[in-house]
Amino acid sequence: MGKTDDSVGAARGVTVVPAGPTVTPDGRSRPFGVRLWPSRVRPWWLAALLAAAAAAAAVVLGPAGTSWLGHPAVQAWRTVCLAIAVQALPFLLLGTALSGAINAFVPAGLFARVLPKRPALAVPVAGAAGAVLPGCECASVPVASSLIRRGVPPAAAFAFLLSAPAVNPVVLTATAVAFPGNPAMVAARLLASLTTAAVMGWLWLWLGKEEWLRPLLRQRHTGHRPGHSRWTEFRLGFRHDFLHAGGFLVLGAMAAATFNVTVPGAVLDAFSGSPWLSVLFLAGLAVLLAVCSEADAFVAASLTGFPPTARLAFLVVGPMVDLKLIALQAGTFGRAFAWRFCTATTVVAVAASVLIGGALW
Repeated sequence: MGKTDDSVGAARGVTVVPAGPTVTPDGRSRPFGVRLWPSRVRPWWLAALLAAAAAAAAVVLGPAGTSWLGHPAVQAWRTVCLAIAVQALPFLLLGTALSGAINAFVPAGLFARVLPKRPALAVPVAGAAGAVLPGCECASVPVASSLIRRGVPPAAAFAFLLSAPAVNPVVLTATAVAFPGNPAMVAARLLASLTTAAVMGWLWLWLGKEEWLRPLLRQRHTGHRPGHSRWTEFRLGFRHDFLHAGGFLVLGAMAAATFNVTVPGAVLDAFSGSPWLSVLFLAGLAVLLAVCSEADAFVAASLTGFPPTARLAFLVVGPMVDLKLIALQAGTFGRAFAWRFCTATTVVAVAASVLIGGALW
């Protein structure tokens, strides 16, 4: 890490510890990188994720002649799961490819140069930048970490973190495809997500404290590094984003299919019949399902028993707060930050969804 980054981190009260390249088991040098997990903690959930995806593929693609696979409920589950995954896969591929290209070919210092110097003005600009810089929510956390240490105000970096996976062109196009003939849903998602990102950035300026942030120890593979192949960086970024987001897409499709097949209609009626309960229920469901933002519109479109405002809350909350994002934010910025930020984001996202959804429908 250069001296400029060190001085920026010190000026903002963030402890930055320069570290040299690490050495992999095969003897090769590896560049700087932010660790999303402590060095002694293995990402056990990734193995579980891959195992679940393999099990889902076996059920979905297995021979229909098998006795239990021929049960009507299982057949319906397979149909819903496969439909959601197939519809969302092209958008997931496009989104992760664009995210990898930006990661490799866009200069890392560009963001600090184009943002206004005043943090209060930088927040909405950074939020709006998310509309033109696609990336999945898994990638937005290390990108925000990198932006902070390159001199971007934390409030602006957090606004970008929230908006980028929610309002980028791939996500909005997927939303339009999932809700054909309903442009109001696309407009509502855009407005509610941008509003939430801006409000959370301003709340950080007003109430946020630097001591809530964990010291940013090392720099992850974010942005092109001189002397490295841009195409290699693109390949690594694309592979990382696709494997992570693809696994969660499969789990989200499985969860949505299970939800559609197993939950009794009386339970759904109890929630969908009440405007407030339906909003809170789908907001909580978005946190639990952790569906990739490039695919969540297809899951929301399958929840036909719920009113549009409730499904809007699902689309706004999901890319900003879910189980995997809580874990990623806690590992990157610290638990003190994660529980405060995620709780406040959920409240603001639900409120923005209710206000904008109520005005449109």
